[in-house]
Amino acid sequence: MKGMSIIVKKVTQLVSGLMFLYGIYIITHGHLTPGGGFAGGAILAGSFILLVLAFGSDLLKLKKREEGSSVVESLAIFAFLILGVMALFIGTHVFFKNYLPAGTVGNLISAGVIPLYNIFVGIEVGAALFTIFLALAIFKEEVLE
Repeated sequence: MKGMSIIVKKVTQLVSGLMFLYGIYIITHGHLTPGGGFAGGAILAGSFILLVLAFGSDLLKLKKREEGSSVVESLAIFAFLILGVMALFIGTHVFFKNYLPAGTVGNLISAGVIPLYNIFVGIEVGAALFTIFLALAIFKEEVLE
């Protein structure tokens, strides 16, 4: 796939950058506003999917190469579990206990471990959805050849 016209590519570059920033915003403010890791991760995946759709599969050299996004997905799940297990060893003896100080209510740096959970869930969801898209795109490329 070669991609779309130059107009679509330029608009996609702008829109996907804004989508990426909005996804980061949704993830980092998930403990203060509606949203969080899942919603922000879906927006992040959408920004990368938009780039692949506009620029074509040649952008990432899609020939059975979804391994990169699945490695990121696995690392995010592992980091999420490490945060949960750390509560067992910090002294609370409760799995997934909020062991960091809560901070001031309404501030960005508040809610203890919950923002970290949101960040890792957002990375995992974004990588998982992007991996699914890449698997479907690679399957389509192989069928067309």
